[in-house]
Amino acid sequence: MNGIHDLGGMHGFGPVVREENEPVFHADWEGTVYAISQVLRGMFEVFNLDEFRHGIERMAPVHYLEASYYERWLASIETNLIEKGVLSKAELDARIRLLQNNPETTFPRRDNPALVERVLEARPRNGIRPAGEGPAPRFAVGDAVVARNINPVGHTRLPRYVRGKRGVVDQIRGIQVLPDANAHGLGEQPQTVYSVRFTGRELWGEAADPRQRLYIDLWESYLEAQ
Repeated sequence: MNGIHDLGGMHGFGPVVREENEPVFHADWEGTVYAISQVLRGMFEVFNLDEFRHGIERMAPVHYLEASYYERWLASIETNLIEKGVLSKAELDARIRLLQNNPETTFPRRDNPALVERVLEARPRNGIRPAGEGPAPRFAVGDAVVARNINPVGHTRLPRYVRGKRGVVDQIRGIQVLPDANAHGLGEQPQTVYSVRFTGRELWGEAADPRQRLYIDLWESYLEAQ
């Protein structure tokens, strides 16, 4: 869907600052959010990866821009749990008020090595499906294609900055679940994914370095023949 989360090609956000020796988590709560996500997606299959991404996309623009990486994860977890009926907005609000009014509140901790092993075994695997589990590829390596110029109201992995742009199929990646369907309970609808090569000037105009190339993985339904 179109939204502030689709930042590719946008200007005005300043340089990307790289943190030297960045830790995996900056605070304990980030690790907790990561673990919750893995359990809900992998072990209990409450929501899938595409539903999770769609939850982040639906954050209010200001909230999204102000939020840290794992704050966005947490917002999506909350959205999905409410929509799936696992908890209610009222229950979530009540817990937030409890912690705001009693910041020293502690909760019981239970160490369970066997459960940890189950969680690790159930971690989501997002690999490409083996060839043969979906329709035959429509395009071949070297084919000239154009990214469809569409503006879906739901989830998509087609970035705005490539829509309507011409490219060439560089690789056939294999068959994967279609995010546009999987995020909305419409089934997996697997199809071929291609690595498409775009020139910098096709994407950014004459100001781009003429040697620049960008390779983007795109699902077959995102593409049309030139």
